Amino acid sequence: MSQVSNSHRPVLLVKSGGVDAVAEWQKNFGEFAPDVEVRWWNDPGIDPLAVEYVLVWQPEAGRIAGYPNLKAVISSAAGVDHILADPRLPATVPIIRMVTDDTVQRMAEFTAMSSLMLLKDMPRMIAQQARREWSEFATPRTAVETRVGIMGLGALGLACAQMHAQLGFITAGWARSPRKAERIECYAGEDQLGAFLARTNILICLLPDTEDTRDIINADLLRQLPAGAAIINVGRGTHVHTEDLLAALDSGHVSSALLDVFAVEPLPDDSPLWNHPRIIVTPHGAATPSRRERARQAATVIHAVENGLPAPHLYDRERGY
Repeated sequence: MSQVSNSHRPVLLVKSGGVDAVAEWQKNFGEFAPDVEVRWWNDPGIDPLAVEYVLVWQPEAGRIAGYPNLKAVISSAAGVDHILADPRLPATVPIIRMVTDDTVQRMAEFTAMSSLMLLKDMPRMIAQQARREWSEFATPRTAVETRVGIMGLGALGLACAQMHAQLGFITAGWARSPRKAERIECYAGEDQLGAFLARTNILICLLPDTEDTRDIINADLLRQLPAGAAIINVGRGTHVHTEDLLAALDSGHVSSALLDVFAVEPLPDDSPLWNHPRIIVTPHGAATPSRRERARQAATVIHAVENGLPAPHLYDRERGY
């Protein structure tokens, strides 16, 4: 990234990875944005009036409002619900999603791995290992006989769809508005959701968090999937109606699930999701890019804002993503 200005040195506060990560953040920004002054979120020596950018994960309520000269809030992750949860969040400050080439690749890899794990019935293998049980079994289909459906066809969803198609899965996608993608059968809107679900053996949710998508994986949606379908949720924890999913798993209509995101994180100790034999729980790590890649992307954002250019991956408050 080119220097922001010969005279102006923007101040960026970082709240991601804890105070021990600050030195690494400073090193990375030194590579991509040497004119940006990077300081820890709780640095007592910072004048709030000097803060122009923040790079955050789960900022405390009311804190962002304390920086009147803020030019952008940069999320440390692709989602921004952890920022929007602040009831005192200024309505006009731009919010930037963290989407990098690294994010896209990691998400595609993770969902492909997840589909293969559920296709090969990895939950059964994990349960057998826990019991020290050697019991051979065969799975009914290969990838080329399995229909994957991806809900959400943004940059991440399209990359996931393409990787699944390359592996031989019969791949389709669904979005609110029409999309076109090579080798991907695309469905759009409420009118085509039923047909999309009816042809899907493995459903992957990559939707944004909006009023329309909360609890979208509910009893009604699950009933529209073929018997024995599997669920992968890497979108938002609010997408899954937990009780409905558990009921579908217990009835056998849904064969298995891999869940990476949850409405409450960390997942509480008493959650029934931990111990269900047909669920694999992963700790919200599907597509976390390296700090270096996040610094690179944040530097790109700051450079754009400082030069009056459109910031990439700007969150649209009206659309909800």
